[in-house]
Amino acid sequence: MRFLHTSDWHLGRALYGKKRDAEFEAFFDWLLTTIENEQIDVLLVAGDIFDTTTPSHTAQTHYYRFLYQVSQTCCSHVVIIAGNHDSPTFLTAPQALLKHLHVHVVGAMSERIEDEIIVLEKNGEAQAIVCAVPYLRDQDLRRLEAGENLDDKNKKMGLGLMRHYQEVAQQAKRLQQQHQQAGLAALPVIAMGHLFVAGGKTIDGDGVRDLYVGNLVKTGVDIFPAIFDYVALGHLHVPQCVAQQEHIRYSGSPIPMGYGEAGQQKQVVVVDFTQGIRKISTITVPRFQDLVRVVGDLPQIQQQLQQLAQVQSQAWLEVEYTGAERVPHLRQQLEQWVEESTLEILRIKNPLLIQQTLQAQHQAQQLDELSPVEVFERCLAAHQVPQAQHPALWHCYQQILQQIQEDDQHA
Repeated sequence: MRFLHTSDWHLGRALYGKKRDAEFEAFFDWLLTTIENEQIDVLLVAGDIFDTTTPSHTAQTHYYRFLYQVSQTCCSHVVIIAGNHDSPTFLTAPQALLKHLHVHVVGAMSERIEDEIIVLEKNGEAQAIVCAVPYLRDQDLRRLEAGENLDDKNKKMGLGLMRHYQEVAQQAKRLQQQHQQAGLAALPVIAMGHLFVAGGKTIDGDGVRDLYVGNLVKTGVDIFPAIFDYVALGHLHVPQCVAQQEHIRYSGSPIPMGYGEAGQQKQVVVVDFTQGIRKISTITVPRFQDLVRVVGDLPQIQQQLQQLAQVQSQAWLEVEYTGAERVPHLRQQLEQWVEESTLEILRIKNPLLIQQTLQAQHQAQQLDELSPVEVFERCLAAHQVPQAQHPALWHCYQQILQQIQEDDQHA
């Protein structure tokens, strides 16, 4: 069987208020063509299907239309797990209906470990076993105890993750042995997960750090038992192997989620199992919308904008003014420079103005410029909190962020 591994679609995500529906549509068109050209049997989607727990009507339309279109291709199965951005109940609500399209959805940890084990068939014969482990929340993995510190929590979370993957691996091994006892070849075992594996690379602005601060909720590759022939991971947006293990991978997000990812080459991963031999390759995802960051003083910015306009670029721009002189009408000046071009400025960063504004009475007007983590960092600095107290405070703050997100998902 041939598997295609993708993740972190974040359908419905906007960039500084700019809708990205055209990019999502272009990606799905490309993915459908790739599935046909590569003769993909199974599509693996490792979480964060949507950007929020309450996706828009447009985001849902993209999702369900794509799943129907996949069912009309050579692809026999789609396996989807929930990520930390997804609502488990929303994803699993049409579960019974989607099964008729051979779409298997696992939204949350179940009391029955068998619910996360999927045996994939082709032409009526079992071909592979997928351990579809969704995003596991704090309450899924450990019991809260009074007085526990940061290290205690991390250890319990790590042990909980390891225990869960061991349980699904044992169940997969039993199925594999039953298959072999029937005189058939051993089935490959593929694991899926949406989590932060230690050593994984992140990019500023990808939203990962907003939930995972420091070393919280990170775990090592040793949680994945050796029976897994491939581990399809989601959550980190940078395509990568983990700990130099070729078969343990993040596919990364298919489109840049922010300007920190603008220069990154996106990809999907193809895993081919033929007569017990595994072959892993990657396919580059085209850039459907250019994102360009322009940085400098006023003359430097003007020069860069002129160069982009000359090549008729249709890029969406983030402009950061780094000059020392105060420019009172910076936005008007920049808009004039691009008004005859196909360029579009989505965000203007002016550190001088931000610093002045944060010190003034109208601080709330600039909160959209800052992430929750950046706000907390500034609070620690403003109140001159000793460095020795930072880890404990970050621990408490991370728990609050995580609890707010999980409360939203269950609302």
